[in-house]
Amino acid sequence: MDDFTVVSTENQTKGKGQLGSKWSSNAGENLTFSVFLDTSFLDLQNQFYLNCAVSIAVFNVIKKMLIPQLRIKWPNDILSHHQKICGILIENVVKSTGSSYSIIGIGINVNQKVFNTEFKASSLKNIQGRHFDLDELLILLIIELQKQIKKLKEDKLDELHQVYEKKLFRKNKPSTFMNAEGELFSGFIKKITSSGKLQVLLEDEILQEYSLKEVKLLY
Repeated sequence: MDDFTVVSTENQTKGKGQLGSKWSSNAGENLTFSVFLDTSFLDLQNQFYLNCAVSIAVFNVIKKMLIPQLRIKWPNDILSHHQKICGILIENVVKSTGSSYSIIGIGINVNQKVFNTEFKASSLKNIQGRHFDLDELLILLIIELQKQIKKLKEDKLDELHQVYEKKLFRKNKPSTFMNAEGELFSGFIKKITSSGKLQVLLEDEILQEYSLKEVKLLY
């Protein structure tokens, strides 16, 4: 399969997000698609930078749509006014031969106006007050995705990491988290490590690193 092969659907019936969370989308109103990418060029320990490149690409395109107060919520949701407008799920496959590829799944709330109250979500149309052409938006996203993946292939990992962190939701702000046991705690997001872990400053000046399975950022 060729790089940037795109599979798009008008009606996603079984959308999923990180750790089995659900992604709900009305038929014909949103952009839900997957992109194939051969990632054999990327070392296994650098998989997080693919996440950075994809998140930045989506962020940049949505920003061009004049959507305000955009932030990337770790690891890869895109928020506007603290409301989710995009979810990204990257599935990596490593073959016994050493080659690897990724399926980049992207869901963007575009023209949907009503959302289940259990999801703190919004859409481009709700925020901007106008209808968006899904095909045009998809083309812009693929072009920007190619641009950011090119940086990844050129080994501009530090640049991607810095841009990602600059756009990070609640960085250096008091935040509430939930651990794997369902317990709440407070802290300050200080950085994202090169392996994609969340570094949080806790009470007593303790720096703790968390993987995606260990903690959830609430607000």
